[in-house]
Amino acid sequence: MTPAQSTEEAAPASVRRPHLPALDGLRGVAIIGVLLFHTGHLPGGFLGVDLFFALSGYLITDLLLREVRVTGAVSLAAFWGRRVRRLLPALAGMLASVTVLVWAVGPPDLVRTTLSDGPWVQSNLVNWHLLVESAGYWDRFGSERVFEHLWSIAVEEQFYLVWPALLAIIAWWARRAQRVGRVDHWGAVVATLVSAGSLVLMIVLLDPADPSRVYTGTDTRAFSLLLGALVATRPVHAAPARAIDRRAGAVSAVSVASAVSVVGIGAVWLLADGTDSPWLFTGGLFAHSLAAALLIGLCVRAPHAMVARALAWRPLRWCGLISYSLYLWHWPVIVLLSQQRSGLGGWSWTAMVAGVSIGLAALSKYLIEDPIRFRARWARGRSGLSAFAAVMIALAVLWAALPAPAPATIDVTKLG
Repeated sequence: MTPAQSTEEAAPASVRRPHLPALDGLRGVAIIGVLLFHTGHLPGGFLGVDLFFALSGYLITDLLLREVRVTGAVSLAAFWGRRVRRLLPALAGMLASVTVLVWAVGPPDLVRTTLSDGPWVQSNLVNWHLLVESAGYWDRFGSERVFEHLWSIAVEEQFYLVWPALLAIIAWWARRAQRVGRVDHWGAVVATLVSAGSLVLMIVLLDPADPSRVYTGTDTRAFSLLLGALVATRPVHAAPARAIDRRAGAVSAVSVASAVSVVGIGAVWLLADGTDSPWLFTGGLFAHSLAAALLIGLCVRAPHAMVARALAWRPLRWCGLISYSLYLWHWPVIVLLSQQRSGLGGWSWTAMVAGVSIGLAALSKYLIEDPIRFRARWARGRSGLSAFAAVMIALAVLWAALPAPAPATIDVTKLG
């Protein structure tokens, strides 16, 4: 989710899950980790993205399976409509604003990469675009690209296209076989098999010198989302619940299990260091995603347990509520207000970046995202489809209309 947040508020009332504050807190932890990583304070903070992935996989799958239990099917048009209303307004606003600003005041190299990357961000394929351009993840976080962090949004968007369609096919097949009650089981099997295949691909395709391909490729990162999806299925969700509930003090048992998960995740965040941690790409990321998914399941199972109550701390929850827009804005702020440009360094620069990013994220949420998501009737149905088409056309025109600076040339006659 990427940082994408819960879809439950916009889903039909019959399939909504009661709101879980602890999951908002987990989003807050994830975005704080990413911010600290990008400002040079937490080497393993990039794993906050994996926590976002697991959360997205869980929430989307839980919502879709609830819909299947109520209606026997998945309405893909309704699901994708909710996703567009949730994600596109903030993304389009950021893309347009940052592009115009970079074009007006940015150095030529940054203008060129911004105009080049923009269409790929719009088409939700920027992770593959960056890989084709050999833009290595671990060495590219400088001032060359202002949209590079959106690779994770692209991975999530690709997941939102494929996974709901797979569940819709499973539900259709189960309905024809008069076995709708088995959709959870079949979904769990598919999620397990694809997760295992994704891990195998990561190991096979790994280039130890530059693991960017396996870190940002959709196929090799699918397990981070699907392990969260797996925990949302009844067979997996019910198994630990039965084991815990057989014991006296079920909440205490959940608290202990949750605390162990938190300690394990925290240890990985402190120890991991990108290319200097090859174990991440031979099973470490998988184990971290599995621990994140289990923690999500435990928070859902016992929202009053110790860890879940700690995650429901109001400031942490609020960070989670703005985490999507905060993720969108924080990297452009880092690039455009770099230490060289701002004259600040260390924690003072980090505080400035955080303050500006949070302010922009809050404006995005309260002035753009929430009004369109919850109150704009024109954003639904045919008028919503027309608005979506208009936004996509406007962005395409923006990339084409703004002239890119000519690439630097070298007069070879003057060499030597």
